[in-house]
Amino acid sequence: MLDWDRVRIFHVVAEAGSFTRAADRLGLSQSAISRQIGALEEDLGAPLFHRHARGLVLTEQGDILVEAAREIARKMAAAQTALRESREVPAGHLRVCTTVGVGTVWLASHLGEFLDRYPEITISLIVTDAELDLSMREADVAVRMQRPTQSDLIQRRLMTVHTHIYAAQSYLERHGTPTSTADLDRHRLVAYGEDPNLSSQPLNWILYAGLEEGEIDRPRKAALRVNNVYGMLRAVQSGLGLASLPDYLASGSGSLVRVLPELDGPSFTGYFVYPEELRNSKRVAVFRDFLLEKVAQQPVW
Repeated sequence: MLDWDRVRIFHVVAEAGSFTRAADRLGLSQSAISRQIGALEEDLGAPLFHRHARGLVLTEQGDILVEAAREIARKMAAAQTALRESREVPAGHLRVCTTVGVGTVWLASHLGEFLDRYPEITISLIVTDAELDLSMREADVAVRMQRPTQSDLIQRRLMTVHTHIYAAQSYLERHGTPTSTADLDRHRLVAYGEDPNLSSQPLNWILYAGLEEGEIDRPRKAALRVNNVYGMLRAVQSGLGLASLPDYLASGSGSLVRVLPELDGPSFTGYFVYPEELRNSKRVAVFRDFLLEKVAQQPVW
């Protein structure tokens, strides 16, 4: 039977790609790790790594073992969760991943109330517009603005995010208020993303609003591009220009005016998602129910 400690060390080395990085993660010396890997290879009667000057590359046997090690690690994590969640009171640490806009403006404002209710739960809030891999436990749960594509994730519809065009009153006083989409051609626009080729990104519909079909390939130019919606919000609040923003973001600021209010932008469905092994987690359940409660209390969704 294989020694689990050796397999665990092998798994870390395989993920790290070198003995040096694995030593940092495990708090062991490189020589100790090398001895453990050598002993594991001797037990198996097969090499697990090709050793190169630039690092380590898994052999065919190493590929087989690392997949098995990942599955064991997932099952061990699920067992640990089940044992911890068998306590009557929800407790433990919860790593929550969501988008920059939802995390910094909406969710962060409610977390104090949640922690007051459940003082034995602690939270790490990870705000990023990148999609972390929940099946590999890069986070425990996530609030995503699109339906998950991974079939092994449990998903619960959370809210619908609507978008409209907003501006600061100070900007409108200086530059006037648009009364038609044609007026947008004469205003400073704030767009999402640093790449001009992202003009087709749904949040950038302000660049196309009202254009004829033959004009779609010539969108309006953005005076400013920002790679997250919170930065867009701050720019609009400062009076820089107009932007298409999610309603929850703009209404929470309390200082913005909806421009061309009859004009609706795209909407997005938000989902609360988590891996199958956390299905019976009490801390996940109470966090999910808390978010549903907060969404229902706000008419902006």
